[in-house]
Amino acid sequence: MAELPALATVAQLAGWMQREPEELPAGAALVLDVASAVVRREARTDFTRRQTTAALAPRDGWLTLPSRPVVRVDSVHVAGALVDPSGYELDGDRLRILRHPNSRAVVKYTAGYASVPGDVLGVVLTLAARVLTNPNDLRQESAGSVSVTYAAETIGAGLAAIERDQLARYRRRAAVVGLGKGAAR
Repeated sequence: MAELPALATVAQLAGWMQREPEELPAGAALVLDVASAVVRREARTDFTRRQTTAALAPRDGWLTLPSRPVVRVDSVHVAGALVDPSGYELDGDRLRILRHPNSRAVVKYTAGYASVPGDVLGVVLTLAARVLTNPNDLRQESAGSVSVTYAAETIGAGLAAIERDQLARYRRRAAVVGLGKGAAR
């Protein structure tokens, strides 16, 4: 899989932190890459619009396209033959091939968001800002009469519970697992 771009720019991070881009450390771009990967993993969504090819088997006559949201289907092949666009139907992230509803297919399609949703961007920027604000993962530090205590959420490049909750809406809701004949009950 090709490496995906960060979900936010260094300029956006600087604005979020109310600084000038040149005031940020040299590692800011790397921090944004890591924060983006953490957010994508939690949301189980790429967010970046791109073309994808997937070989899929149908379930109850439908193929479920793994990347979302689906923008368009570019081509469908069944047994190596191109299927005319009138020969399939798209319903959200599910595709039904009308003449071959139970056949495996190779689908090339475009999916993802035109721009990063605002709530996702906020989570990426907040996580990156936390890492840059507390790069040594300190719980507490003191200098003379000044003492600073960091919240547990500021330690490491992990997400707070509220951020995981914000990203939950981008995950698929459920997966159905079929049990074969003779499976234990």
